[in-house]
Amino acid sequence: MKSNYYYDLPENLIAQTPIEPRDSSRLLVCEKDCRFKDLIFKDIVDLLNEGDVLVVNTSKVIPARLFGEKINKDKSIKGAKLEIVLLEKDLSLNDGEYWKAIVRPGKKALPGVSFSIGNGKMIATVTDVEENGNRLIKFDYDKSKGDFYALLDEIGTMPLPPYITKKLDDSSRYQTVYADMKGSAAAPTAGLHFTNELLEKIKAKGVKVVPVILHVGLGTFRPVKADNIDDHVMHSEYYIIPEETANVINNARSLGKRIIGVGTTSCRTLEGSFLKNGKVCADADYTNIFIYPGKKLNVIDALITNFHLPESTLIMLICAFYGYENTMKAYKHAVDSEYRFFSFGDAMFIPSKYSVEEK
Repeated sequence: MKSNYYYDLPENLIAQTPIEPRDSSRLLVCEKDCRFKDLIFKDIVDLLNEGDVLVVNTSKVIPARLFGEKINKDKSIKGAKLEIVLLEKDLSLNDGEYWKAIVRPGKKALPGVSFSIGNGKMIATVTDVEENGNRLIKFDYDKSKGDFYALLDEIGTMPLPPYITKKLDDSSRYQTVYADMKGSAAAPTAGLHFTNELLEKIKAKGVKVVPVILHVGLGTFRPVKADNIDDHVMHSEYYIIPEETANVINNARSLGKRIIGVGTTSCRTLEGSFLKNGKVCADADYTNIFIYPGKKLNVIDALITNFHLPESTLIMLICAFYGYENTMKAYKHAVDSEYRFFSFGDAMFIPSKYSVEEK
């Protein structure tokens, strides 16, 4: 039941700003039988072994929040103001720049309606309304002045999670240091703790660091509405597994080495590929894999992750990996020890997975 995954969290423990430097955040090490260690994130290098494979999500957050004005029938731009939050690019359409998006207020964004963004630098036209209320939008702009993402950098803003109420002064702090391919509407936050220097120390120890890409959508913040979690419909996200990454992972697995997921997105990418192909393959596809207690994890052996919202699909994934009772005790320890929670918060490291019980 969804309510089993609820925990009390004082509001003051929700991190509003990132810590500096990145790797000075706290790290809760969660070992077998609920033995906990309170460390600093940079200590992670001492917990990794030669031959381990660290899998990072190199998706880059785009400034996906846009503001526009409705274009009236007489072509004047003095209509209703709208907020557009890009969710994901529609790769099935190749005759233009199409995105699924949330538009507020929705009643002003009917099919055929266009609105001007950035003083006319971009024109957005609603082409369809999906069952869930999201809009399919086609964007038109002057391609001679740059690509779509360059224009977004100019006129868009970063869509921070709803629980972060303070303005972010430096948008790079909502990006991992290895972020590469643009496409996410939210950051893969477990990776925010790594610095370039820390990654070099990890590599020097003989740990292989390999990339995957999963473009994180705002569905990651969508609450579970069904009381019975078996009835929850998981959102879909686009992922890419490079061939070299698949080869490194499969070789390491054959040698009995640990595959360590940095964040739930890396975990879902690899487990989604395994579920589809029977092994980790070079692949580019969508996954809506929902991992919760009773579901087997086949690839990931250890996990680095932040602390997640109560009753979210993400805390359910952690329970599937570490066990329900273990996870809830770890979260209680984190609350009692005043760890910082959510996107800009502290991290936990689970060195190995354990048998899980249905809950």
